[in-house]
Amino acid sequence: IVARAIHEVGHPGAPCMEINCAAVPDTLLESELFGHEKGAFTDAKATKEGLFELAGQGTIFLDEIGEMGITLQSRLLRVIENRSLRRVGGKTDQELRARIVAATNRELLQAIKDGVFRNDLHFRLQVIEIHIPTLRDRPEDIPHLARSFVEAFNHELGLECSAPSDQICEMRLQYPWPGNVRELKNLVRRIMILEEPEEIMPHHLPAHVARGENPRAAGEETEIDRVGRALMPLSEAERIHIQYVLEACQGNKSKAARILKISRQTLREKLKGYERAAAEPEALKEMAAEE
Repeated sequence: IVARAIHEVGHPGAPCMEINCAAVPDTLLESELFGHEKGAFTDAKATKEGLFELAGQGTIFLDEIGEMGITLQSRLLRVIENRSLRRVGGKTDQELRARIVAATNRELLQAIKDGVFRNDLHFRLQVIEIHIPTLRDRPEDIPHLARSFVEAFNHELGLECSAPSDQICEMRLQYPWPGNVRELKNLVRRIMILEEPEEIMPHHLPAHVARGENPRAAGEETEIDRVGRALMPLSEAERIHIQYVLEACQGNKSKAARILKISRQTLREKLKGYERAAAEPEALKEMAAEE
C-alpha cells in the first residue's frame, strides 16, 4: 500500500509493476524482471518484455526482496549501478528509467551476516528507507483500516455490513496484533464470510482478541503454525487446513465446504479418510498387544 502511494504521488498515470520475489523461483524471476529473447531457453517461444521494461518511467515494486537468490541479486545490482538492463539471451542493453521500490519483512543486516544477502545491494537499495511500524505501534490506524476492509468485503461478497462500532474498535486497540495488518484483514473477512452480520459486534470476535491476549505469547505452537515452517507431505498440510477451517466454522460442514471451494460430499469423504487413518495405528497397536 505504501509503495503504491509513493508511486501515485510521484508518477500518477505511469505503470506500476509489482512482483513478489518470494513467490517466483529465481529461474523464472530473472525472466520476469528482465525479459527474454525468443529461443533464449527451451520454453522461450517468443520474445518477452520484462517488468523493468514494462514499468517504463513509472515504478517497479520488488516485494520480499530479502528472499531473492544471491546470484540474481548480483545481476540486479549491476542493473541498478549501470541503469541499464539486458534481456535473457539478448545482445543489446536498454536504459533503465523506472524507479525501484523494494520491501522486506526480513532483517537484512542479519541476512548479510548469514551470507544470503549482498551488502552492496543493500546499500544501493537503501537510498531512502521507510520503516513501517507494526500495527500495535500505531493503534490509531485500526478503526480506519477496519472500516476500509468492511467496505471492500461488502463489495466483494455482496453484503451490507455497517462499519464496526466504537466498542469493537476499542477492543481491537487492546489486542497486540502479532500478524499486523494482514491479521486484521483476515479477521474481518472471516467474520463477514461466516457470520454475514449487519454489523460486527463484540461476540463475533475470537475470545483472545476480545480479551486482548496474544495466543502465541505463551510459546504454544498449533498445527497450523507448524504448517508455515515444516516440511510435510501435501496431504498432511491439506488435512490440517481442512480441520482448521472446520473448527472456524464450528463444525458446519456446508460453510467449511464453501470456504474451501469443494463440495460437501468431497469434504465428508476427506474427513472419513482422516478418521480411518487415525484409527489404523490404534488397530495395529491392539493387534501387537494381543500377540
